[in-house]
Amino acid sequence: MAPDGEVSDAAGEAMVAQRPISNILIIIAMQTEATPVVNKFQLVEEPESSFPKGVPWVWYHGIYKDLHINLVWPGKDSNLEVDSVGTVSASLVTYAAIRALQPDLIINAGTAGGFKAKGASIGDVYLVSDVTFHDRRIPIPVFDLYGIGLRHAYPTPNLLKDLNLKVGKLSTGDSLDMSPQDEATIIANDASVKDMEGAAVAYVADLLKVPTIFVKAVTDIVDGEKPAAEEFLQNLAAVTAALDEAVAQVIDFINGKCLSEL
Repeated sequence: MAPDGEVSDAAGEAMVAQRPISNILIIIAMQTEATPVVNKFQLVEEPESSFPKGVPWVWYHGIYKDLHINLVWPGKDSNLEVDSVGTVSASLVTYAAIRALQPDLIINAGTAGGFKAKGASIGDVYLVSDVTFHDRRIPIPVFDLYGIGLRHAYPTPNLLKDLNLKVGKLSTGDSLDMSPQDEATIIANDASVKDMEGAAVAYVADLLKVPTIFVKAVTDIVDGEKPAAEEFLQNLAAVTAALDEAVAQVIDFINGKCLSEL
């Protein structure tokens, strides 16, 4: 039992779960994925952010119904001017955004490769149940499990029922293509989709105890006939529109609800 005047971690979490969600943090890796969401919710870029001086990270915010919406993307690489994708950028921006913005809930939204062997098709949108890594191979007992890094998304049975999205496991790595070793691990992870950020976001959110859900839209079929990069670029615009619609539906569902009602 907690001492007088103190609240145990479990009791504190229970209290948070019963409080209406008011502050959402959306983490998106690419500008192409972020822009439709920014426009839909009329979010405004905050030039004087709380992030360290000199980092390229971009923060948008706004009010939608009863929600404060913050959207953060890692910005452009300062040398090459491409989106700062991958697990390192995702980890850093997630940590900084949580510390600066203190969200009630994180939504990691983005595009992903899908596996036809698991029933994925171009344009499918998944609500992720579990996340793992597939390129952290440490063949030493217990370290191997650490490398896989299994984390569970926050359970959202009512959201899933209401929106009728697909459900699947997500596997994360720092390469767009897939090596035979990666493929073996992804199969072992039982993943339906793969991306380059999700498990990194999950790791940091778990450390800082912030509930997180993952919404991923399929741009390319990893075990299909076309090269992943070619199919990704071909479908990016159309699939981003599907992602935007799904994120909007998720936010509308969340509005006015507590975590326990998701």
